[in-house]
Amino acid sequence: MSAPSPVPAETTEPLGNGDAARASLEALRSEIAKAVVGQDPAVTGLVVALLCRGHVLLEGVPGVAKTLLVRALAASLELDTKRVQFTPDLMPSDVTGSLVYDARTAEFSFQPGPVFTNLLLADEINRTPPKTQSSLLEAMEERQVTVDGTPRQLPDPFLVAATQNPVEYEGTYPLPEAQLDRFLLKLTVPLPSREEEINVLTRHSEGFDPRDLKSAGIRPVAGPSDLEAARNAVARTKVSPEIAGYVVDICRATRESPSLSLGVSPRGATALLSTARAWGWLTGRDYVIPDDVKALALPTLRHRIQLRPEAEMEGVTPDSVITAVLAHVPVPR
Repeated sequence: MSAPSPVPAETTEPLGNGDAARASLEALRSEIAKAVVGQDPAVTGLVVALLCRGHVLLEGVPGVAKTLLVRALAASLELDTKRVQFTPDLMPSDVTGSLVYDARTAEFSFQPGPVFTNLLLADEINRTPPKTQSSLLEAMEERQVTVDGTPRQLPDPFLVAATQNPVEYEGTYPLPEAQLDRFLLKLTVPLPSREEEINVLTRHSEGFDPRDLKSAGIRPVAGPSDLEAARNAVARTKVSPEIAGYVVDICRATRESPSLSLGVSPRGATALLSTARAWGWLTGRDYVIPDDVKALALPTLRHRIQLRPEAEMEGVTPDSVITAVLAHVPVPR
């Protein structure tokens, strides 16, 4: 994601609840940085997902702080959070909850599962079979869980932050396209730079314990009211017809790419517009510019396209296809 562009003072959002909410979310990013070194794009992506009521898939090799990143986010928010370690023997009811027989009343009562929370950390989601993976579909899309024919609403806000490793294939179950499409963003968590890795080791040598985030000084700096105010401000962020057309042109260009067997759907276009609005607001504007769309195109679209086998064999990647599309689609002036 690119750095904020300078904007004349008269075009920025006036002071008010929106600015206070933006300040709280900026503080959120600073709090997470107390535990996680670098990874600013991933932190920003999590904040964007919160603003858009979306879900996030974090992908990276083992040991790059994917789980720590989500735990630090949870510790920085006044929100309820739960963690599920996805394993091959995990059952759908272990996630959603189930009916339990009460011998005292001779009746069945519903026992909520860990999905009934504000922030659900789905750790190593691709290690559980498709049947259990699909138990999250209704929760992610409809914000509810149906057990024994009875729908039960989930709390608001509700966000699923799932992690997966891209290098381990034995004992894993790749997420189907339908479930991938439910994630607003797919964020890659890269290896740190040399300076960042030295910083990580220095923190550990000074006593930092990733299992005890309170000792790192992380405290809640934002809550539901801040999120609600921020979301209302994002909803007021203006989108011109030219920007809407630009988003559509990008998505339609992926459908015509010879490297792809599956391009971006209209749901993906809607997602890109939403994330661009959130990013535009976060950078201090009340309108969207083409750079906002470009900044969020990769994390919003990379998991919504499918490469042809021959293109994959030639070394083409989803990111390279989207980058090429951005380079060729005319930018509105």
